[in-house]
Parts: sequence; C-alpha cells; structure tokens
Amino acid sequence: MPHSYPFLSTEQKKELSDIAHKIVAPGKGILAADESTGSVAKRFQGINAENTEENRRLYRQLLFTADDRVAPCIGGVIFFHETLYQKTDDGKLFPQLIKERGQVVGIKVDKGVVPLAGTNGETTTQGLDGLYERCAQYKKDGADFAKWRCVLKITPTTPSSLAIMENANVLARYASICQMHGIVPIVEPEILPDGDHDLQRSQYVTEQALSDHHVYLEGILLKPNMVTPGHSHAKKYSAQQIAMATVTALRRTVPPAVPGVTFLSGGQSEEDASINLNAINQIPLARPWALTFSYGRALQASALKAWAGKKENGKACQEEYIKRAMGKYVSSGAKGAAGGESLFVADHAY
Repeated sequence: MPHSYPFLSTEQKKELSDIAHKIVAPGKGILAADESTGSVAKRFQGINAENTEENRRLYRQLLFTADDRVAPCIGGVIFFHETLYQKTDDGKLFPQLIKERGQVVGIKVDKGVVPLAGTNGETTTQGLDGLYERCAQYKKDGADFAKWRCVLKITPTTPSSLAIMENANVLARYASICQMHGIVPIVEPEILPDGDHDLQRSQYVTEQALSDHHVYLEGILLKPNMVTPGHSHAKKYSAQQIAMATVTALRRTVPPAVPGVTFLSGGQSEEDASINLNAINQIPLARPWALTFSYGRALQASALKAWAGKKENGKACQEEYIKRAMGKYVSSGAKGAAGGESLFVADHAY
C-alpha cells in the first residue's frame, strides 16, 4: 500500500492538538447546543413555547450567559449554523461571548442522516458536498472544532458491514477536511439505543464502529455512545457493568493518541448520564484518554423545563443548567426537575 502523503504541517498539528486538549481539560466537557430547528421545535412543544428564531436565541443566550460556576465544567460549546451568527441582547456575537469565557466554539457541519441503499433501513450521513468551503468560512467566523454524527442500529441483521464501512469512510473524509482548516473534528459513530439487545451485543457493535479513521489522531475527539443495553431490554445493568463494558470497548479500539472521548448521552436521563460517566472514570482499568461528556439533552432537559419559554424564569433555567454542568442533582421527584426522566427518543434524529 502506498504511503499516505502528510497533509498537515507541524504547526497545523500543534494547533489541532492544543484545541483538542483545551476542550477536554481536566473536569471539562462539552455543551451540545447544536439542535436543528426541527429538533428545537419538538423540545419547545413540550414546554408550550413557540419555535421562533427569537425564542431559540433567548433560550441559548440563557445557557451561554450562565454565571462563572460553569467555567470549570464547560470546555467547548457546539453551535447550530443559525446560532453561530446570533447575538446577545447587547449586540455581542455568541462565538465572541463563548471565547471570552475561555471556551472553544464548535459547529455542527453534517446535513443529517439519509437512507443507505441496499440495506435493511440503515443510514449514512450527508453533507460532504461543499464541506471544504463551509469549514473555511466557519474557521473565519470563530469555530475551532466541529461535529458530525453517523448512526448505526442494532437488530438481528444490522449493522451490516456495508453500513459500518460507509459511515467510517464518511467520518474519515469529514475529519480530514476539518483538519485541513484547523478545525478539530469530533468523530461521532452513534449506536442507537433502540432495541432489546443486551449489554454484550452493544459492546460488540460499539467495538466494530470505533475503528481507525485514518486521520491525525492527536487532533480529533471521539464522541461515542456509552455501552448500554437496548432501551427495550428487560435486564437492568449497574453503572459499574456499563462502565466496564464501555472502557473495555474503548481500550480495544481507540489508540492512546486520541486526546479525549466525549460521550453522548444517548437518551439516558440526566442522572443516569452523570452516574455512568462517574463510574467510567472510576473503573480500575488504564484510561489513556480524557473521558468526559458532550451532552445536549442530559444538560438541558431540566433547564428547558424550568424556563418554559417565560422571561421571568430565566434565572431558574440557568440554575438548573449549572447544576447539571457541575454534576449536582436533586431528587428525581423534585418539582420542575427532569433529572430522572428518560430522554430516550426512538430512532433519534436531529
């Protein structure tokens, strides 16, 4: 096999590595605020709030302006395209605000999942067309990392080798384009929690998905699912069992050169997502990477519920978000909290 031509200079590699390490500095994770307009519509419907651009701006402004208690907890924020160009009430662009707070600006760059022909309902992710030009512009506009989500499903006949190969190739192409522009790619091969598969089957498929993506490993972050059983599986597993399966899968597939693994919450409740992440960081196995979070729903569910689309609830919204970012929880039965509520959405897309 011909040797690949080195496409990054020493300076480019250092920039990418520095950005990645800043995002996953000790104690820090990622706020995923990159929900599409359609996904926000579903969330707002649940609190009887109108899905307007101004309401989306107001809600995200509350998250981005939460007080300095979140500073030790949030290393980066993922934006949706619209949000990257929105401003605070006093006219400051959101990316400028995030950078002034010492956090790294990220951007969702994929265009959503589409059916993969020749498979049993499997998908690939679109958006490679024009990605080179979009990354160049996003870098100029303040983004230093990006996110791209691919999805695999577990059924008796899936994921197929075609789906695994296609999605790995798409992720690799996306990642290399990002790196050419000084943008750290978050590689997200998500195994959906739909189904009744057990923990062992989930671990096996996760290991298949976390293959080598042939990019500059020191300049990427990985965003996988935790290894959990299917949402419909009858048996319940402890946080320690989930942690052992997750870390074992990572140790078998993820090179130590990768700076960090930023887990998606995958429909877990806010409490479960925190408890399982804590267990992952305490499991008695060597862990050469930072193991942290890149949560959307698991950081925002209670905050959104507290806000309810009302200006006067802004402070309550921020307090809920801060508690989640700091990993502090109240009883699941507390009024207004969504801490213990399942955030599972069947066949989740956003």
